[in-house]
Amino acid sequence: LAYKMQEHAPEAVDLTKETQETQQLYGLDEQRTTDFGRKCLLARRMVERGVRFIQIYSGGNHNDANWDAHGDLEKNHNYHAGNTDKPIAGLLKDLKRRNLLDETLVIWGGEFGRQPTAEYAKGTGRDHNSYGFTMWMAGGGIKGGVSVGTTDELGAQAVENPFHVKHLHATILNQLGLDPNQLSYFFGGLDQKLVGVEHVEPIQEII
Repeated sequence: LAYKMQEHAPEAVDLTKETQETQQLYGLDEQRTTDFGRKCLLARRMVERGVRFIQIYSGGNHNDANWDAHGDLEKNHNYHAGNTDKPIAGLLKDLKRRNLLDETLVIWGGEFGRQPTAEYAKGTGRDHNSYGFTMWMAGGGIKGGVSVGTTDELGAQAVENPFHVKHLHATILNQLGLDPNQLSYFFGGLDQKLVGVEHVEPIQEII
């Protein structure tokens, strides 16, 4: 099995086999979008070959190289959004035209958002905010064009239809055909569940 995986890996990651139109769709012809575009295009090729879970990471290992905008939020987010906007749009379009989007669940997000108030004396950065932030999902049976929940007027916290991360987990498991309230593993004397010990429903508004 290991040999078969290694035998097919070079072909799977060879992006030169893609047409010029496809490479441009992902932004491989632009310096700003090449890096993330290659990751997205590689993800599509892996989906076609039956890979069941793929994680694409945007950013580097330092605050200035990722979305953790403690120093200058506007500069940081304009930079990273500019690097990722075209490639991720290309991935969704490409999956759809290849009839793969309905069976592929795409999730975009992080573990927190940013505070609406300034951080440090310079005033251009924003600290972490776990009380109000946005994630989006596409494909995999998720309704398109639907937005659920709102934050307050400052964007500080969710005030209408707030959801916990366990609701996100329940939705993901549900779309994968698993019952989030039944799937468990025994650990530390307890049947552990990804959604916790209480019954949790998926976010019905988006499925």
